[in-house]
Amino acid sequence: MSVSNITATHPAAFLLVGIPGLEHLHIWISIPFCFAYTLALLGNCTLLFIICSDAALHEPMYLFLAMLAAIDLVLSSTTLPKMLAIFWFRDRKINFDACLVQMFFLHSFSIMESAVLLAMACDHYMAICKPLHYTMVLTGHLITRIGMAAVLRAVTLMTPLPFLLKRFHYCRGPVIAHCYCEHMAVVRLACGDTRFNNIYGIAVAMFIVVLDLLFVILSYIFIFRAVLQLASQKAHYKAFGTCVSHIGAILAFYTPVVISSVMHHVACRAPPHVHILLANFYLLFPPMVNPIICGVKTKQICEQVIGLFLRKDV
Repeated sequence: MSVSNITATHPAAFLLVGIPGLEHLHIWISIPFCFAYTLALLGNCTLLFIICSDAALHEPMYLFLAMLAAIDLVLSSTTLPKMLAIFWFRDRKINFDACLVQMFFLHSFSIMESAVLLAMACDHYMAICKPLHYTMVLTGHLITRIGMAAVLRAVTLMTPLPFLLKRFHYCRGPVIAHCYCEHMAVVRLACGDTRFNNIYGIAVAMFIVVLDLLFVILSYIFIFRAVLQLASQKAHYKAFGTCVSHIGAILAFYTPVVISSVMHHVACRAPPHVHILLANFYLLFPPMVNPIICGVKTKQICEQVIGLFLRKDV
């Protein structure tokens, strides 16, 4: 067999372990996972329905919220159904190409979410620091372009990964010690020189987290400086109130990322299930809480939700 054929060999399917070391608790672990997924589906679908059906909410802030809700729906639905199949039915098998597709969607939509959170920070900056230019700058056309740029950046950065993984020969077996097809978990099964994959994966993660978070922090430095220059105490509270939900969404998204990264370096000898549970928390927590912290803290959306349920009761 030629070398080229060997390097192109890959298994027909992988086997996902679930949470290594906690297989006997999968049924119990599935309860909070299923609850979180149900909340994410209900919350984000409700948020999307309200924003799409009410023309008064077709403004920049709400359109960004709709983007965030759509991304969270895809992000959670990419992994949670398969996880629950593993926990409930021991359906561990996943086709090789399906694994790569899952990995592509997972990482792509995580990058898109980071971009939308950055766009929301810029939206708050314009609303508070440049209120006279807000409607002139943040037009529907610009918001569409921002959304397309977020998608294009994510797809461009993640498209090489499936092709890079297809070139390997997987001699370390088909068993992935994870709940889903995460890039580095798949790379660990490959033979040959995987340094480029390792470097590329880390570089993309650092580029996205550091760059986006840096611009978010800069936006809020300008926002807080502008707010503190306002004359009245009431204006302070109103300006800070508009930022609370977005800050909550940022913390929900980036805090698990930072904790997981610190744990990998500080507690590298911790049991594998600790790292995997943290990775799952990163996938579950933002889609579950974003509709609550963004929707409930937004007066117009809160009124629409209450009206929706009141109409059902009549």
